Amino acid sequence: MSDLTAPPDHTERHETVWGVKLLGWISVLLGAVILAGGVWLILLGGSWYYGLAGLGLLVTGILLNRYMMEAAWTYLAVWIGTVAWAWWEVGADWWAQVPRLVAPTLILVLLLLCIPALSRHASKF
Repeated sequence: MSDLTAPPDHTERHETVWGVKLLGWISVLLGAVILAGGVWLILLGGSWYYGLAGLGLLVTGILLNRYMMEAAWTYLAVWIGTVAWAWWEVGADWWAQVPRLVAPTLILVLLLLCIPALSRHASKF
């Protein structure tokens, strides 16, 4: 029989998964920097890629910090856009693709590792 006088245990409900939070804050910081540089590049008449990618990364970070599964879908859209942009920039030149795709793909892998934690939080609410 449970003790009805004891305070309710909500520790599991408010559990913080530090890996998700850390990736969320890294995404927010990187997104803000890339967005600022991208806006500057747009004003100079350059590519819109960095502005859009920075905005997507910033939104991904905010959603990650709120443990929302939409973060994965948002970043997947950013990653697909990055692959399309890289292909448009350099075509099938593998070595020219590497610097454009390594960091975004690393972030994608880290985000995919966060999906179980995001699913657990989504199922609690």
